[in-house]
Amino acid sequence: MGAYEEQDVARQWFDVADAAALLLDAQGRVTGWTRDAQRLLEYSAAEVVGAKAESLLSAEDALRVPDLARRCRRDGSWSGLLAAVRRGGEPVKVMVRVTSAQEAPGPSRWLVLVAEMGDAPGWAMSRRVLEQMVAGSPVGMAIVDTDLRYVWSNAALEQFGGGPARNRLGMRLANVQPGLNSRSIEAQMRRVLETGDPVVGYEHVGLVRSAPHRETAHMMSFTRLEDEQGHPMGVYYTVVDVSARHRARQRLDLLDRAGEHIGRSLDIMQTAQELADVAIPTFADFVSVDLLEPVLAGAELASGPPGDTAVVPLRRAGQMSVNENLPEASFAVGEAATYLTGSPPLRVLATGLPWRQARLDPLARDWATNASGGRPATFLELGLQSVMIVPIRARGVTLGVTTFFRHRRRDPFDEDDLTLAEDLVSRAAVCVDNARRYTRERDAALVLQRSLLPHRLPEQDAVEVAACYRPADELTGLGGDWYDLITLSGGRVALVVGEVPGHGIDAAAAMGRLRTAVRTLAALDLPPDEVLAHLDDLVARSAHEEGVEASSEEAAVAQSVGSACLYVVYDPVDGQCTMAAAGHPAPAVVLPDGEVTFVDLPQGAPLGVGGPPFESVELALAAGSTLALHTDGLLAREDGDRAVEPDRDRLRRALEGRTDSLDDQCRTVVEALVPDRPHDDVALLMARTRVLGTEQVADWDLPADPAAVADARKTAARLLTEWGLDELAFTTELVVSELVTNAIRYAAGPIRLRLIRERALVCEVFDGGATAPHLRHPRTTDEGGRGLLLVSQFTQRWGTRFVPEGKIIWAEQPLTDQPPQPDESAQM
Repeated sequence: MGAYEEQDVARQWFDVADAAALLLDAQGRVTGWTRDAQRLLEYSAAEVVGAKAESLLSAEDALRVPDLARRCRRDGSWSGLLAAVRRGGEPVKVMVRVTSAQEAPGPSRWLVLVAEMGDAPGWAMSRRVLEQMVAGSPVGMAIVDTDLRYVWSNAALEQFGGGPARNRLGMRLANVQPGLNSRSIEAQMRRVLETGDPVVGYEHVGLVRSAPHRETAHMMSFTRLEDEQGHPMGVYYTVVDVSARHRARQRLDLLDRAGEHIGRSLDIMQTAQELADVAIPTFADFVSVDLLEPVLAGAELASGPPGDTAVVPLRRAGQMSVNENLPEASFAVGEAATYLTGSPPLRVLATGLPWRQARLDPLARDWATNASGGRPATFLELGLQSVMIVPIRARGVTLGVTTFFRHRRRDPFDEDDLTLAEDLVSRAAVCVDNARRYTRERDAALVLQRSLLPHRLPEQDAVEVAACYRPADELTGLGGDWYDLITLSGGRVALVVGEVPGHGIDAAAAMGRLRTAVRTLAALDLPPDEVLAHLDDLVARSAHEEGVEASSEEAAVAQSVGSACLYVVYDPVDGQCTMAAAGHPAPAVVLPDGEVTFVDLPQGAPLGVGGPPFESVELALAAGSTLALHTDGLLAREDGDRAVEPDRDRLRRALEGRTDSLDDQCRTVVEALVPDRPHDDVALLMARTRVLGTEQVADWDLPADPAAVADARKTAARLLTEWGLDELAFTTELVVSELVTNAIRYAAGPIRLRLIRERALVCEVFDGGATAPHLRHPRTTDEGGRGLLLVSQFTQRWGTRFVPEGKIIWAEQPLTDQPPQPDESAQM
């Protein structure tokens, strides 16, 4: 048939009302020609009678005539599509029906009926053919009238329930399928009747008579039927069971939701709760997640099942129900989950194999043990009907069990449900194990960091101090923020806040190294800008020498590059405060009247990256002023925006008008500005200044005359008597004598003696020299050089610090302890 597909339907009928007829003899010659044939092919009878039939066909179909003739002689008839040619050469598709017209005992003749296909979609089928088509179709079909009552349906519709077709006649869908949500379906039918627009692919989900205990899904299409005048006669609809596809889509949707919602945090309890949440309500009615207690602690577990489950406690980590208040739950979240020995949860935990029971015995008792010893409830009382228990396993380790329940009126769990539950739990298990591993690493990093932070700030009289540290959330990881208070000579203190970039153990280790370096540099009594300069040089040199990728141990050094630090020195004698910053926010100052200001502090470059020299700022603080030193996490928004000005306003409001104790104020500020799980670490160090009174400080200018040494000793002794420190007079006279003598002998310029009484007695001697003295260990025959050696032996500590005008040599004696006895080998 050339380009047209042959359809051998010799036993089917087509409408002959418009067919053109012609007769052929036994040799296939045209012996009879009708007007209809002439109208169709435009040949006259004189032109075709006596010609072969193949001359009326296309060249391709003419070649098929011998084969068609054999089939006609064998079967007595043939029907199919051919391509004829009109008189002018125009091809035309025709439906051909050939049947025998033999008259005994005459020669064989054939009656040929030809109908033009034109725009027709296909053959014009008889009613019997149409009935065969719809009766044998696996698709459910039905016709309802304008009152939505059945007037016809095929046999395939019976598979969806409602009885045979004859029982449906004159009935509505609600009568045929009671319990079905027929309103939504009939609403579609009415819309089609009103608008004439067909509805294709309408999916209905619910219970039908053919499956009263299992939710089914059907795909339906609706078309309006009209009479010759175009008036609606009813609705023709088809229905196909797509329950398998619907359940497959539900499974994929569940796994997609699991991938999206489980593991959004690295908190173990939250991850377990996400597993329970995602299965409700589309998959189960009640879900509980029980984890081994070592998992919640982040402990490392042996591979395989836990073995003796009697000694490995479980704890309820998450649960969810379709019912409010979780009436099915035997334990609350966070409580120990204890089960009877040999019960299914413990068997699954011990074997690592899932377990399913389609129908629970309603009179059987729950597997949970009651701590109070009461009678466990029955499954009937709990309203539970079907159960699956799946072990939570990841990387060869069993972490716990997940239990899925359905209620009495729901379809029971089947093998496909168990497979889906295993897929769901296996995905969640990886997230739980990641959270467990992170918990262990985070705890280790937190222990490391807290061990490197000051356990308690030293007691001193310069400032009242309070500190607060809040680590970052589990997704970001622990950072490297730190704070410190370092006591300096002369009653001064250094306040330090810093931050190492990055998170994790490396950041904590880098923070520890940097904090140690700061304390070491602070012991040199350098100005803040010089401390940062030395620190910057140390970080840059260490990173360059050791290399960024040298080893894991040296990663901490490399991570120090880009660190921030704020170094503040406060002197309680005169209330002077000096500070410098390396890539760090300036501190806030709360004045005694409650007004909040921010120090205009030049921002130096972060440590180790290079840049211009650091600059110090000096300001005077009245007694009762509060310095608020903080890392930038305090001012960071959760969206990562670090707009300083708006957040400074937030900090100002949090600090203004506070009358709380400093500890309470410190906690209140952090609570007001920082969420429970911040994106970045936060450190806040608050220091309320004190100023030593005139009764605690005394100083004298001394001439550069050796005779002034005796006067200085006497003056110091009289002052100690006034202070009630006569027991320190001997040592103090010795220290004053040696330090003043050294200044007169080796230095130039003015000399000043100062005594400070706070937690220690401090003796300071200022001179204009720029050379630091050195402690010597003289030989027995040496006549001098024992001054500083005696000072070091009789005092608690001593040292030198440089000031712009010269240097200060100082020595401290404790006020409560007895002064140390001189070494017997020391000689005056």
